[in-house]
Amino acid sequence: MEIWDFLKGELIEIIEWQDDSRDILSWRFPDEDKVIKSGAELIVQEFQAAQFVYLGAFGDTFGPGQHTLTTDNIPILTRLRSWKFGLESPFKADLYFLNTRLFKGNKWCASNSIMMRDDDFGIVRVRAFGTYDFRVTDLQLFLGEVAGSDHDFRLNEFSKTMRSRIVSIFSDALATANVPVMDAATRFVELGEALLPLINAMMSAKYGIEIASFVVEKVLVPPEVTEAMDKRASMATVGNLNDHVKYQMVAGIESGSEGAGGLATEMAVGLAIAEQILQQQGGALRMQGTRPVVGVQKLIPEAPSVSQESDILEMLDQDQIASTLRISRDDVLAIIESGDLPAKKIGCSYQIKRSALEQYLAD
Repeated sequence: MEIWDFLKGELIEIIEWQDDSRDILSWRFPDEDKVIKSGAELIVQEFQAAQFVYLGAFGDTFGPGQHTLTTDNIPILTRLRSWKFGLESPFKADLYFLNTRLFKGNKWCASNSIMMRDDDFGIVRVRAFGTYDFRVTDLQLFLGEVAGSDHDFRLNEFSKTMRSRIVSIFSDALATANVPVMDAATRFVELGEALLPLINAMMSAKYGIEIASFVVEKVLVPPEVTEAMDKRASMATVGNLNDHVKYQMVAGIESGSEGAGGLATEMAVGLAIAEQILQQQGGALRMQGTRPVVGVQKLIPEAPSVSQESDILEMLDQDQIASTLRISRDDVLAIIESGDLPAKKIGCSYQIKRSALEQYLAD
């Protein structure tokens, strides 16, 4: 009787894992050198899976439910062990339980810069961080590549193990998708959704886990790239520079305000009066002689008096035009060099006639 009780104590009849921690991904059943009784009951809870391992080789896998361990329902393990009479006698094997529920809100961070190749900015170093949700789907691949043979493999260990791997896969997916740096830095919410299929496919194939969601919370680029992006965004906001100049003139006329807007109004009114005078005195003015202007196809008539020449044919330099229109000196130069605004170069600066500016605004 005592021998029977001793033998009975060495046999495992019920195998189960009751996990209350919710942070363990895999757990090895502690057999304490005991053997599993033929006909033992294996209980697998919801969001769990059980994997037999014999001498380093993967055996049978069991999902949620209650299973009786016999030759009929563990054929792989029977074949690996090569028992002559199946599992009619007690047997010994390692058994791992895995948590298959969804683990949410895991953080990832590219602590080192990621190299991105961009058509506009060339090779750019970026940093990124965010969160992801995952679950274990391939038990054998996950045990072999991630968890190993640890007695219990916890979530914090997983985060340390997978941190660099997640970043590596993110970098590969980013390169494969060929995403422009500007889109990556400004549309990172959409970026995570777009990269999810690529990242999920890689994670499933390499590590046996499914990425349910991948969120990019921020993409950081070097300051010089940020500055270039801001300039480009400003240009996109302003749009066509010629339209912007004309808009400033119209805004000044409508507001009738002092300062730059008032000056723009006065100039517009003066140009309109000048046009009327030219139409009325066209023949007489042409008799006084003409002066050619570089870059202009028509001739500008000379005014018959000092007063009219001051009001109508006054030469304006770049700084005066820039101050009046509330644009930069470089913007004025850009309009001149494009050929839209004819001017005469005197020394290192350009001179512009009021009549030329009138024609430019009329166009």
